[in-house]
Amino acid sequence: MEVGTSKSPRHPAVTDFPDAGDPDPFQWDTREGCEVRQILDRVADKWSLLVIALLDSRVLRFTELRREIDGISQRMLTVTLRQLERDGLVTRTVHPVVPPRVEYALTPLGCTLHTTIRSLVTWTEEHQNEIAAARAAYDARDSCD
Repeated sequence: MEVGTSKSPRHPAVTDFPDAGDPDPFQWDTREGCEVRQILDRVADKWSLLVIALLDSRVLRFTELRREIDGISQRMLTVTLRQLERDGLVTRTVHPVVPPRVEYALTPLGCTLHTTIRSLVTWTEEHQNEIAAARAAYDARDSCD
């Protein structure tokens, strides 16, 4: 492939550049049907992030997850868990008791994602004051317009 040739009409492929050490954000096909975009949409969703964080090193029942995640509806938790299970990030175990007991846990793949999420949370905690100050400054400028 020649330099400047692109996979999508707008963005060159990362392999098109001689120094491909740092991934180029434009390497991804940004069209809605792109698989990378779909995966990022799923794992970067706030509910998915919370579920993955809560399942780190422990198994939880549906009701425990719902109790721990403030503001999530039963339907949204169900949808989120199904999507994470479909993507191979969460396992669902149904115990044959009455009433049925269903437990959720991270898969080995889900555990690798948790490591990345932990880095994001750490960054957020370290920079939350700077972000709050930037928001306040922006809002002050915006209210004057």
